[in-house]
Amino acid sequence: MTYEEALRYYAQIDMMGSHLGLDRMAELLRRLGNPEKQLKFVHVAGTNGKGSTAALLDACLRQAGYRVGLYTSPHLVRYNERFQVNGQPISDTALAEATEQVKTAADTMEDAPTQFELLTCVAFCCFLSAGCDIVVLEVGLGGRLDATNSIPVPEAAVITRIGLEHTEILGDTIEKIAAEKGGIIKAGGTVVLGDSSEAVVGVTQEICQERGAALIPARSAVPLSKSLEGQRFSWGPYPEICLSLLGEHQLQNAATALTVLEVLRTKGWQIPDEAILKGMCTAVWPGRFECVSRHPIIIIDGGHNQQCAEAIAASLRSYFPGKKCSFLMGVLADKDFHGIFDAILPLAARIAAVTPDSHRALPAPELCQRLRDEYGYAAAVPYATMTDALRELQRSAEGEDVICICGSLYMVGEARELFKMT
Repeated sequence: MTYEEALRYYAQIDMMGSHLGLDRMAELLRRLGNPEKQLKFVHVAGTNGKGSTAALLDACLRQAGYRVGLYTSPHLVRYNERFQVNGQPISDTALAEATEQVKTAADTMEDAPTQFELLTCVAFCCFLSAGCDIVVLEVGLGGRLDATNSIPVPEAAVITRIGLEHTEILGDTIEKIAAEKGGIIKAGGTVVLGDSSEAVVGVTQEICQERGAALIPARSAVPLSKSLEGQRFSWGPYPEICLSLLGEHQLQNAATALTVLEVLRTKGWQIPDEAILKGMCTAVWPGRFECVSRHPIIIIDGGHNQQCAEAIAASLRSYFPGKKCSFLMGVLADKDFHGIFDAILPLAARIAAVTPDSHRALPAPELCQRLRDEYGYAAAVPYATMTDALRELQRSAEGEDVICICGSLYMVGEARELFKMT
C-alpha cells in the first residue's frame, strides 16, 4: 500500500460515518496482537485544552530523554501529524505500512471499524514499532466509548476543561458530558483533573470513588508576565517558568501538565526539573492563539466552540487592551456558532467571512446574513477564499491593527500554509 492509497482508504471509510463503542476496537486489537498492552500511556480527555496539555507533556517527557509517541486529532494539513514520535510526524512509508497492517486485520470483520478506530490502531502499531517509552494519547470524542479508551490502565488519566459540545452525543448538561469524559477513569488508576468547576469536580469525584481511583486536582499557576514571545508564571516549587504557548487559558493547561508530571515522578519516571523547564519553554501546539505576523499582528486560533471563543476573546483583551480587531472567520453549521459570536462580536471591528473546507461548513454568505438578521451586525463581508479575505484585511490594516483568524480548526491548516508555517 502506498501513502496515497492509504489516504484514499481513509476517505472511503469516512463516508461510512462513525459509531461509538469499544467492541470493534477490542476485536481489531486482538487481531493485531494487542499492541496497546505493550505500551505505557498518559490518556488525555476534555472539551478544551487537551491538545495543548498533551503537547506540553510530550515536550517535557522528550526533554527528559524518553522516546515519546503523541496521538492527536484532527490533523491540520497532513494525516501524519496525528502520529508523532519524538516531536516528528511519522513518515509516509510508516503510515502506509501500518495502514496496510490494520486494513488486513479489519477487512474480514463483520462489524466494520470506523475511521477513527482504524487510525487509533495505526497509532498503537506505529508507536510500538518505533519503540516508544510512553505515549501521550488524546481522546477523540467524549471518553467512555472513544476508541482510545481501549487501552489498559494508563500511568495517568487527565481531564482538562469541560464545556458543552457534541451535546447530541455526549449529553446536554455539563454533568452528563463530565460523566462521558470521566469514562476514561479505570479501576485503581490515577486521575489529574484540570477543571475546577463544582459540577465537573463532583461528577469526577463520584466516578473515582466508584472505581477506586486516586483523584488529584491540578494546582493553579500564578501569572507573572506575558508578551507575544511567550509568558511566565510560577507554580508549586517553581518560582518562574517560561511558557511558549500564548493565552491566559494556557496557564491552566500548563498547570495540569505539571501536575501530571508530578504524578509520573511518583510512579518512577525520571523527569528532571531542567527537562520540565525546557519542555514548557519549547513546546509547540500550532493554531492555538498563534502569532504568525507582527506587521500587522495576525493571530490564528482553531477555537470552534463557545468556551474556546471566550478564551480567545479574553486573550485578545489581555494582550491588546482597548482594541477592536478584524476577524477572518468561518464556522461549521453543526457547531454552536451563536456561542462563538456572543464571545467575539463585542471585539469585532469587522468580519471577513469564508467557508471552511468541510461538507459541514456554514456558507460564508449565510454566516453574514445570520449576523445581520440575528445580531444586527452589518460589518461582515463574505469572501470566496481565505486568500482573498486575508489580502483585503492586510491591505486595509493600519499601524497596530490586530487580525484574528478563528472559528474552525478546518481553517488553521490553510491559514498556516499561507504564512509558510508548515
